[in-house]
Amino acid sequence: MTPSPPPRRICSLFSLLILLFSLSLLISSSNCESESRFKLDGKVLELDGSNFDAAISSFDYVFVDFYAPWCGHCKRLAPELDKAAPVLAGLKKPIIVAKVDADKHRKLASKHEVDGYPTLKIYMHGVPTEYYGPRKSDLLVCHLSKFVAPDVAVLKSDSAIKDFVEEAGADFPIFIGFGLDESQIFNLAIKYKKKAWFSVAKYFSEDIMTNYDFDKVPALIATHPAHNEQSIFYGPFEETFLEDYIKQSLLPLVLPLNQDTLKSLKDDKRKIVLTILEDEGAEKSKELIKMLKAAASANRDLIFGYVGVKQWEDFVESFEVYKKTQLPRMVVWDGNEDYYSVIGSDSIHETDMGTQISRFLQGYREGNVIQKQISGPTFMGFLKSQLGATFVLILICLVLVIVVLLSMAKEEPLTVGTRDQVNDARSVALQPELRELRRTTDKED
Repeated sequence: MTPSPPPRRICSLFSLLILLFSLSLLISSSNCESESRFKLDGKVLELDGSNFDAAISSFDYVFVDFYAPWCGHCKRLAPELDKAAPVLAGLKKPIIVAKVDADKHRKLASKHEVDGYPTLKIYMHGVPTEYYGPRKSDLLVCHLSKFVAPDVAVLKSDSAIKDFVEEAGADFPIFIGFGLDESQIFNLAIKYKKKAWFSVAKYFSEDIMTNYDFDKVPALIATHPAHNEQSIFYGPFEETFLEDYIKQSLLPLVLPLNQDTLKSLKDDKRKIVLTILEDEGAEKSKELIKMLKAAASANRDLIFGYVGVKQWEDFVESFEVYKKTQLPRMVVWDGNEDYYSVIGSDSIHETDMGTQISRFLQGYREGNVIQKQISGPTFMGFLKSQLGATFVLILICLVLVIVVLLSMAKEEPLTVGTRDQVNDARSVALQPELRELRRTTDKED
């Protein structure tokens, strides 16, 4: 008996399977060919218009430095990338480091919206995200690692909690939810992923509860390893209250202000209670910082920060702080151009500092303030500064030179051509002073 031909439906299905199999082989072959174009030896890849798209599509995570060979910042960054590249390539989810000479390949740079050097971007599954973090190799690795970490790590033992904390390091705050489900903090973890580590502990012992100093669940613990600080949130665990707690806990109680930490204040709308010290490292400054921490824990609607004149003189002069200003001094800054002095309470004496801080905060909340701007130093303030003193000295010398030249001109009889010669002599004599004056003025601007 002759067998009947297979039904049309089975033939169609069989043909579809063959087509899908062929496509998968084609895609796999294409990926292999694409990856084989790049030598993955932990070194920084050099990309241009001919291979950029291939690199971005071949790897899940690519960190790209768009640089210019003449750029000083780019030159300093290059060795840091060389050191970070092998470490990032060795992660569980590798991050490939690459660079593009954006000055040479301007069309490619323009396509990727590069308008300055260096411009740093991480391409995650082909989608770019600007990177504004630190550029030292160790900190670079730490910050980029967060891009490939789980949104919320699920910890199922005491050892898992310990390992998670150790691997997270000290550069970011760490949130651990004890007795919480990951779904309760998942959305907020995604939102603040670049600023903190998030986890939930499913199983833990009483020893862990003792170590983290909480006595009931659910509880959300926030720790700042670098500052040896910890806080506990017992609820309510609605998203609004959770987000308020997380936002307030992203920063330490009292933040040392410098060019790096100022970036962390970018999206925070709270006012900054800024204490200006002579020297951050002095013993009396450390004692005052302890007092500020106590005030900060009771006033979480404000950010507390400090900066030393010795550490960042240019910054503190923006708040009219000069050599004769009595320090420590406190102001409330909006993080932009405006700041407020509390009338009668802006300076702190060494005795009873806690009371003085409380009086300052009370005066601010009651509106007993003078509003000022830091858009630029006043002329009197400029004169008080070291640069201003130099400027005045140069100006005096300049006036003396002019007086001497004028007196010499009056004493000598004029002949044909003498006036021009005198003017030329003045011009030559004054050129060094004028150049110095311009340099001083430009520097101040």
